[in-house]
Amino acid sequence: MRLDKLLSNMGIGSRKDIKAILKKKHITVNEKIVKDGSMHVDTESDIIKVQGEIVTYQKYIYLMMNKPGGYISATVDERDKTVIDMLTPSYKLFNPFPVGRLDKDTEGLLLITNDGELAHQLISPKKDVGKTYYAKIKGHVTEEDILKFNNGIMLDDGYQAKPAKLQILHADDQSEVEVTVTEGKFHQVKRMFLAVDKKVDYLKRIKMGELELDRNLVPGDVRELTKDELEYCLSQKKN
Repeated sequence: MRLDKLLSNMGIGSRKDIKAILKKKHITVNEKIVKDGSMHVDTESDIIKVQGEIVTYQKYIYLMMNKPGGYISATVDERDKTVIDMLTPSYKLFNPFPVGRLDKDTEGLLLITNDGELAHQLISPKKDVGKTYYAKIKGHVTEEDILKFNNGIMLDDGYQAKPAKLQILHADDQSEVEVTVTEGKFHQVKRMFLAVDKKVDYLKRIKMGELELDRNLVPGDVRELTKDELEYCLSQKKN
């Protein structure tokens, strides 16, 4: 990779800024002063310093967000605030995007990355990666509903949804449930409950595959994945 491209990608400055820093002899590669930004460097082995500080190249970022309500799962939008708007400039440098979609009023686990291959593996219906939601339902959820979900719900547009796992946590006039789906159709969980004459009052994603929402993250908080979480995600790229 070109030296100036690497430094620009890591937020050191624009190509023009980097050219000025090079001219001042403030950049070294393997302890040797470098003046040519077009120089190719090895991101794995070369030691690059700017004003004595080591610059470590990072190609991908993997972030866990507890998405709050009121934000849309997109990179840009003309009307609403997006989940990317909540990120710090240092994360935005990587041009990340949300993996899959949570509705505007839905909260919970959202993976944000710039790793397109991983995103495909996690959201492709063919991969059957489960997405688990906690939901408050207006109406009494029954064992019959569990059976219907298990057999696959017919949505309002005639689409036959794949079988889903429904677990009742509390059944009353407002029931509490967990539901696991392997698809990501528009408003899918809400439409599935509408198909059994019930309404979702609150929805929060708590799990995607083996990746679980960190309970210490309040809505709006974001952090990088832990080593174990990252290893799980990267293992999905090999499947």
